[in-house]
Amino acid sequence: MNRIGIVILNWNGKDLLEKFLPSVVSYSKRDWAEIIVADNASNDDSIAFLEKNYPEINLIKLDKNYGFAEGYNRALAQLSHSYFVLLNSDVEVSENWLDSIYQQFESNPDIAAAQPKIKAYHKKTDFEYAGAAGGFIDYLAYPFCRGRIFDNIEEDRSQFNKNIDIFWASGAALFIRSEIYNKIGGLDSDFFAHMEEIDLCWRIKNQGYRIICDTNSTVYHVGGATLPNNSSRKLFLNFRNNLLMLYKNLPANNFIFTLLIRMCLDGVAALKFLLSGEFANFFAVFRAHLSFYSLLNKFRQKRKVLVAKTTCKNHKEIYKKSIVIDYYLRKKKSFSSLDF
Repeated sequence: MNRIGIVILNWNGKDLLEKFLPSVVSYSKRDWAEIIVADNASNDDSIAFLEKNYPEINLIKLDKNYGFAEGYNRALAQLSHSYFVLLNSDVEVSENWLDSIYQQFESNPDIAAAQPKIKAYHKKTDFEYAGAAGGFIDYLAYPFCRGRIFDNIEEDRSQFNKNIDIFWASGAALFIRSEIYNKIGGLDSDFFAHMEEIDLCWRIKNQGYRIICDTNSTVYHVGGATLPNNSSRKLFLNFRNNLLMLYKNLPANNFIFTLLIRMCLDGVAALKFLLSGEFANFFAVFRAHLSFYSLLNKFRQKRKVLVAKTTCKNHKEIYKKSIVIDYYLRKKKSFSSLDF
């Protein structure tokens, strides 16, 4: 039986598959690994391309575009591997990218999820925005990484080659135990896309499991292949999903205070967009809050269930200060400059 299922979710990404799938095939030839492409009802030539050029790849055909979260949930429900790798279609992998993390899982049953070092495909000396050398959040749930704080991306000078525990692993190349994925409930389909992996990892951490970055493994990510970084749709999803994530996972002792501060800071961001003439971004934040309010009843039930399952509330991987203040006022632009 194949121990690892490498699952690539595709939607109209024939060009990406053509470009990046060869590296995955070349560097994943293991007796214990299998490559699967789950297709979100593409209407380009993705299916024909795969069936003609990669008949050995397991192809899961979904009946419509379920987005990132539900697309993966439906695909992974059909698989029986011990470990899953959720791999973006715009990722180039390197030789031996699987081996070290596989050994970590086999040797450490308390490790639930992991990510490799993620570097930029178009500038391979630098870390990549979505994950870099491991993800963290501050106490207001602003995400950042070893190697990337907001838009400041560091060059990889081997400064983060130590394997460490992290708070969240990037969905660009997320390794996870299938048993934990199913136990935790998978990705939250109400998120559709963006920040769903941070929410998943927060739930994992709240149940006492470890998440690591193994820098012995390296992949190269394009990023923004589905939605560009300047997309107002992406901004809407990020703002809304961050609030949903907070609402679900914050411990009760600072729940209201933290949520109110975040909502106020969202208001400041919206005002900045308005004054800068970025009207699409202003309305994206406005719509994000309206959508958040519309989902409150549903998420109140989710929170109730999750709070009852929480066994670990204090995480050393959550930065106790404000990354916003550190970055913009104290000019701390690198991970190493933070007071962890």
